[in-house]
This record gives sequence, structure tokens and C-alpha cells, in this order.
Amino acid sequence: MQCIGDISEEVWQDCITLFLQTGMCCDAAIITNSPPWLLASYPEGNFFQLTQEEIQILLAREGREKLFLQGITLAGTKCLLIRDNLYTEGNNTMDLRTKGQSRGSQAVTVVQIESVYLVVMGQKGTEGGPLNLKAFEMAGYIREAIHQHMAHF
Repeated sequence: MQCIGDISEEVWQDCITLFLQTGMCCDAAIITNSPPWLLASYPEGNFFQLTQEEIQILLAREGREKLFLQGITLAGTKCLLIRDNLYTEGNNTMDLRTKGQSRGSQAVTVVQIESVYLVVMGQKGTEGGPLNLKAFEMAGYIREAIHQHMAHF
């Protein structure tokens, strides 16, 4: 069986493009908890600046309660953790909100898809609930694309 890491960057970029076309988000990335860490990102957003350390903190299974107290930094932007179901069977999502931004805060959702994670930032004014639902829905399409890709090998 092929490893998800064997899926080309082009396939991941297509997933990012697809999500951005929904008009709900202004930035997106696909990350993993091992090198190369960042598989794809929107070149005009900020998530292309996600660091290995930020990704490791975000995806760590241990000490997650600290994230509620300390917040999380994504691509240099401080975020508050609103809801953490990232490792909850059947949900696998996490909701955050940027803070301290002069332009107002924005919703961020992380959703687990197999062994990769989709990170999306909503457009200004997009609420976390609808963004989470859309990310969860898109995760289903991406999961299907992964399985189709694997079936060809």
C-alpha cells in the first residue's frame, strides 16, 4: 500500500485550490506530523510560513490541555483554542480564532484526514461553525481522492 506522503504535491495543491474556491476561506494548508511537515499551502496566504515547531505543537497528542491556556501560534499568528476534537473519533476537528489582529479575528479550523491535516482560515466575517462544517465536508472529498489515488498503485 502506498504511503500518503507519496501523493504528489500537485494533488495536495489541487485540494487547497478546491477549498479556496468555496469562497469561505482566505488561507489553507495541508500538513503532516513528520517531514516534510508542510505538504501544500496557498502561496498568497500566510500558512506557507508554518514552522515545524508550530506544526508539532498543534498536532501533539500529549499535553493538549495546555493549548487552551497558552494558545497556539500558526505562521506567526497567535490563536486561541476554542474547541479541540482533533483526536476524537468521528469528528477529528479543531476550532481556533486568531487574536490581537488589528483587522479583527478570523476563524481557523484544523481537520484530520487519514495521516494529514487540513488547516483553513476563514474569510473575515466567516463564523467558526460553518467553516468547520465546510472543512469537514471537504475532508471527505480529500479522503476519497486519497483512496482513489492509492487504488491506482
